[in-house]
Amino acid sequence: MKEIRIGLVGSGWMGKAHSSALADAEMLFGPDYGTASFEIVADANEEAAKSAQKKIGFKRISTDWHDVVTDPNVDLVDIATPNAFHYVVAKAALENGKNVYCEKPLSISAEESRELAELAAEKGVVNYVGFNNSQNPITWRHINKLAGCGALGDLGSHLLSISQFIMGDITKVNAVATTVFPKRPKSAGSTEMVDVENEDIMTFMAEYANGAIGQIACSRVATGRKNYLTYEIQGTKGSVRYDLERMGEVQVYFQSDNERDRGFRTVLLNPLMKGYSAFQPAGGISIAYNDMKILEVHALFDAITNGADYVTDFEFGYKIDRTVAAVIESSKTREWVDVK
Repeated sequence: MKEIRIGLVGSGWMGKAHSSALADAEMLFGPDYGTASFEIVADANEEAAKSAQKKIGFKRISTDWHDVVTDPNVDLVDIATPNAFHYVVAKAALENGKNVYCEKPLSISAEESRELAELAAEKGVVNYVGFNNSQNPITWRHINKLAGCGALGDLGSHLLSISQFIMGDITKVNAVATTVFPKRPKSAGSTEMVDVENEDIMTFMAEYANGAIGQIACSRVATGRKNYLTYEIQGTKGSVRYDLERMGEVQVYFQSDNERDRGFRTVLLNPLMKGYSAFQPAGGISIAYNDMKILEVHALFDAITNGADYVTDFEFGYKIDRTVAAVIESSKTREWVDVK
């Protein structure tokens, strides 16, 4: 059994989701992949840090994240801060030789993400980005300086992670964007209105390195939709369609089926799908968002403890962010832009 000493930066909702997954992974997969030891949590809000310490069991707290990345008793720096702080915390953690687990997106610019990917490769540490949808067993913000971009970076990055995971590199994009609400409250509950600097809706065409073409769209103003992350991949031998709002099932179509009965069929989550059997003994029982976080942590711990390969490293995160950068540029020029 390997003890993995955790230093958490950011104790809000995402910090709690990460911590829950870090604790539950051992219960579901056993101690051979590593066991979490909650060493220190840092949050600018001291009361929030104290609350996390009480609920999760961290040994120590701090209001300065530097205390986490420089702590000799920390093996893994877990970054669950607002997007704008991912880069600076991750860079400092890497410079101190720490393994890093960073919630998506890796940063708010392709340049920052490229720098982090290169630094992680140089240091030779485990570097993991929390694109949890890639762990689903079924898988075959409004101020630019804080969020980087709007619907694309916050919501579209999830779709892009699935695209990258299943389809590979995007080489060229052509995008259009619009801002539906030009002003929004400065903060929740505020009556002061400020200008919106990024998009509410983004849609674009994409060309892939493998020759495929695609259409990707995202919106933070889609009336009636809750968590409508959906994709359909069409091939010469069949198609697959998935909707995260119905995350226990996937629609598949096979061209080789008898022509009379050919059509989409519903396949339910089941123990033959990677990771599912850790949660349920039989098919048709749904898993949820936090369960995908547990699968994410399992892959992370397996990499740290056993040197296992993993997909969503900082290079993966950089590929997402360079695609985001190309889409934003294309939405401004209304022209095809190479992803580079």
